[in-house]
Amino acid sequence: MKHRSILPFVSTLFLVLFLACSPALRYQKAPEVLSWEKEIRALEHLDSIETDPENAILFTGSSSIRLWNTIQEDMAPWKVIRRGYGGAKLSDFAVYAPRIISSHNPSAIVIFIANDITGSPSDKSPREIEALVRSIHRTIRARFPSLPVFWIEITPTPSRWNAWPRIQKANQQIQSFCQHHKNTWFIETSKAFLTSENQPRPELFTDDQLHLNHEGYLLWSSIIKTSLRKVLTP
Repeated sequence: MKHRSILPFVSTLFLVLFLACSPALRYQKAPEVLSWEKEIRALEHLDSIETDPENAILFTGSSSIRLWNTIQEDMAPWKVIRRGYGGAKLSDFAVYAPRIISSHNPSAIVIFIANDITGSPSDKSPREIEALVRSIHRTIRARFPSLPVFWIEITPTPSRWNAWPRIQKANQQIQSFCQHHKNTWFIETSKAFLTSENQPRPELFTDDQLHLNHEGYLLWSSIIKTSLRKVLTP
């Protein structure tokens, strides 16, 4: 019993040590990161009142995860834990990842974060994105050394089409990272969201032309499930 009681402390200690030597450290006190504290506490409250399904996959990231209200049906027969918060960036997720993942024991983790390149002057460079992905990866591996982890490609959207060339470079950085790390996969989705003329498909998005509509989620989930089947058994 004594050995079991210190496991949460040991896990937390490892996470803190990894964060201390990661790019996440520079963002820990940033106002734009601290502004998400309320949302993260809401996720922690969910963790305290909900019991995770056995062998469930943890889906986490930005608003496309948070707004995916049909995820349980769309991802069946896989069981799902949904922990997303709108507007998430890699920089704040790198800080909050320990609190988001630590109370779960999933069969895999699926991550989608798509707000670091939007066409604004504050956009991160592909190199910064790779460093943050590496930081998040270290945090996950401190808690789950061999758990399957999937990164979903950032979607080409009409509202951010002007930033697509830079988003593509970020996707390439994430894909390369996944290819060089064990039990880490990149889920390619962009081709399905582009027309034969290489333009985004507006019919797959809500009126804001940023978030997926029902048809978009159905397409997204079919691609994700195809990738999961190559690695996992429902």
